[in-house]
Amino acid sequence: MLAILKSRQTLKIIIYTLLLINFVLYIIDDIRAASFTMKDGGSILDWTQSFATTIDESAWLILLFLFELETYLLSDKTWDIPIFNRTMYLVRGFCYVFLVHSVYAFSMIYYDLLNLEQLINVSNLCELVPLDLSFVRNLSYSVIDAESCLNLSEESVFYYTEPNLVVTDISGLNLEKNLALVDLLEVLVWLMILATIEVMVWLHDRSITRGILINFIKISKYILYSSLWLMAAYWAYLGHYYFAWDEAVWIVGFISIEMNVSQWKDEIESEKAPQVTTHL
Repeated sequence: MLAILKSRQTLKIIIYTLLLINFVLYIIDDIRAASFTMKDGGSILDWTQSFATTIDESAWLILLFLFELETYLLSDKTWDIPIFNRTMYLVRGFCYVFLVHSVYAFSMIYYDLLNLEQLINVSNLCELVPLDLSFVRNLSYSVIDAESCLNLSEESVFYYTEPNLVVTDISGLNLEKNLALVDLLEVLVWLMILATIEVMVWLHDRSITRGILINFIKISKYILYSSLWLMAAYWAYLGHYYFAWDEAVWIVGFISIEMNVSQWKDEIESEKAPQVTTHL
């Protein structure tokens, strides 16, 4: 049993380290994208929308750490200390605010893609060379110049994804819509998983380990995690292997929290089980 626990902890350390590395890479990727979409500046909401992934990842990393503390590392006595308990819930509350912002940001990105402005009197991408614009397809940005315009698109209808900064064609727009929708669905699914963990922790705090609600949560988790694996497969299909890899690492990271909760449940049931004594 001790060997199993040690191997679990080793796996957690590896997973959490990979998540931190991925977090840094996401910051770099958001900065790269913002260099195209925000080079003319914008409001605070515009900037937070551009860095929605970074903000989202930050909140999830903190929540993952808090769940690790609550479900494995810290004793119940530590959580009974009022100031510690309040501080942890305050930090968790801030994380939820950031996650709500992520839902807003990804919703706005998708909404904006549904209401893009078509470029008028433009039938060839090379006509846009003098305007110092960029072209986006499948989240890949390219500067439109006399050479690249011949290879980026052969279509004749174009849309601004960022006014006066970035354009795409119809096929590129449809792909951007699909990707934005997957982003939105992904964060919603993760929030539902978060809700199931919160409910399980709340129930276990009250020594409740069985019942209709717990059975419903278990079934829901199979559906939710399966949908995340499908999204990871979609990212990989489109060539975004890094996004698929990150999704997989996050899934394993939260499964480790699920294992903590399961172990916690076993401990509660062991304490509730009647002790059998033998008399010699």
